[in-house]
Amino acid sequence: MSTRPWIVDDDVWALIEPLLPPWPTRSPGPRPVADRLCLQGILYVLCNDIAWQLLSPEPGFGSGQTCWRRLERWQQAGVFDQLDRILLAELNAAGRLDWSRACVDGSHIRAKKGGAGTGPSPVDRRKTGSRHHLICDGRGTPLNVITTAANVNDVTQTLALADGIPPVAGRPGRPRRRPEALLGDKGYDSNPNRDEVRKRRILPVISRKGAPNIKDMGKLRYVVEQTFALLHQFKRLAVRWERRTELHDAFVSLACSLIRWRRLNKPEP
Repeated sequence: MSTRPWIVDDDVWALIEPLLPPWPTRSPGPRPVADRLCLQGILYVLCNDIAWQLLSPEPGFGSGQTCWRRLERWQQAGVFDQLDRILLAELNAAGRLDWSRACVDGSHIRAKKGGAGTGPSPVDRRKTGSRHHLICDGRGTPLNVITTAANVNDVTQTLALADGIPPVAGRPGRPRRRPEALLGDKGYDSNPNRDEVRKRRILPVISRKGAPNIKDMGKLRYVVEQTFALLHQFKRLAVRWERRTELHDAFVSLACSLIRWRRLNKPEP
């Protein structure tokens, strides 16, 4: 990946191009802007958080409206879900996923235009916001992210996060979906959830309200806070502008894929 993260180099394009839906060989109207240039325009918006209408066509991105429509088209075609699974499988094959534990947490973001999946934020003077709920592996690689209204409690998303981990191939045998343990802070304290987690053959390691924190919990869970910091470095995710949740989630998925790609290509320490 280039030092300018919106530039799509040949290795990244070779991974993404086969996933993109083809255009009809004979379609009316002018020839569509190349997919690679539109992807760079989408990444530019993701990294810099500019309005679509301010996206300059001079670097060859295509107009903001064209890039927005391409994002919508790819989201509907399931491109980002496929990319998630491919990169997770490659990380798994390289032995770079830590299945010994998974960590869950949530983070508020402001939603400037409202829309689906938004609500009054309990930590931002009731302003309209959303909440990212994240589960990552023991190394901080994102496995699943859910966007809800800001007033949705973390505990309600525990099982959805665990169940939403896609089947991860890359190793002999059946694709893996379950970590050995699930770590959460006191916001996830729920005996019914603990029982359900155990039914999934996952050990719940969740702090209880009114009791001392589990020993070394902070040291084990710091990776999820680190992952949130990486996600929200993509400025389009630090403040939500999309009224439609599925388009915001397309940005989230694309950011998660960039994090995974960088980890896959980072030399082992």
